[in-house]
Amino acid sequence: MPTDRDRDALRPGEVAVDAGAPGDARLRFIGRIHTPWATRDDCPRQGRMDGPECRVEVFAPWDAALKGLEAYETVELLYWLDRGRRDLVLQSPKSDGVTTGTFALRSPVRPNPIGTSLVRLVKVSGSNLIVRGLDCLDGTPLVDIKPDRCEFTPKAPPKG
Repeated sequence: MPTDRDRDALRPGEVAVDAGAPGDARLRFIGRIHTPWATRDDCPRQGRMDGPECRVEVFAPWDAALKGLEAYETVELLYWLDRGRRDLVLQSPKSDGVTTGTFALRSPVRPNPIGTSLVRLVKVSGSNLIVRGLDCLDGTPLVDIKPDRCEFTPKAPPKG
């Protein structure tokens, strides 16, 4: 079975560039994502809304910003893919000889490794979200949370 180190080796057709040291942007991680996956080999290629429940921990003082989020069925999580390489411009993700530009893939290998997932919000519990649909490693830093862009208004409150 390939290891994460093996995944960093260039495949035929892949091209890496000298990207230099990152440092032209500053992010504030607002939380941490807890999933069942410890390695990229364990992690699903795409999240599924019927996948396992995962916990999104939101740090203080940002946890106060969760107010009202429970009104949405789906939310978009933005997170920092902190264990991915950042220097490939061409990739062969399936080792099948097909080479594709990084911006045409959802690969975690990106110049600015920002991941996004549209997830089903199961519940808000204090400073934690329970969600389904993630595809990132355990311990991934959380960058932001947004309501589903297709649901600009919350679902109607229950009648009765």
